[in-house]
Amino acid sequence: MQCARFREAISARLDDEPLGMPAAELDDHLDGCPACTAWARDAATVTRRARLAPSPAIPDLTAAVLSALPRELPGTAAAARTRVVDLALRITLVAVAVAQAGLAWPALFSGSGAMSAPVHMAHESGAWNLAVAAAFLAVATWPGLAAGALPFLGSFVALLVPVTVADLLAGHVHVDRAVAHGLLVVGTLLVAVLAWWTSTWRRSAGRPSNWRRTARSAGSRQVAA
Repeated sequence: MQCARFREAISARLDDEPLGMPAAELDDHLDGCPACTAWARDAATVTRRARLAPSPAIPDLTAAVLSALPRELPGTAAAARTRVVDLALRITLVAVAVAQAGLAWPALFSGSGAMSAPVHMAHESGAWNLAVAAAFLAVATWPGLAAGALPFLGSFVALLVPVTVADLLAGHVHVDRAVAHGLLVVGTLLVAVLAWWTSTWRRSAGRPSNWRRTARSAGSRQVAA
């Protein structure tokens, strides 16, 4: 019964594990116990043979694993469609911005688009339209700005459309001038779609929106202060 604990220590020594007793105590026991010495020798032989035995043949499953994989990762097609739609919206908005700037340029620099309005009013209108074109370009370049620009552009269009219709019916504005406002309406609709599209994409991707990131960073700065 006394040898059992020493043989456990011998097995632990062969496996490089803690002996559970001082090494000197185990060595003293082996010096005085021929049975445990023989057991240690046999255990060392068995352990060596087990470690040097050849490993069993393992079949190569590479081809089977590769053939079981899908041809494309899940969500790849949806991500590609998302990129195409996003790019199409932004390119269209760039085209609207360029057209809007083209209408604003003559009024801003020569007053030729002023109709019967004073030159300063024509310059002011041209500057306004050019600024709107710049806003469209900014949103097309950084779609994350769409949500911030939408309240301003949307409120302007909501006021401009009924006023323009009333002036057109009363004969206070030329038809071509009223039709030119269509660019502003189309651009604002594109900004609204981009704002919705960006928000939907961020929610599906699990990413926080711009205003949430801004709020979090502001809260972090307040806590740090």
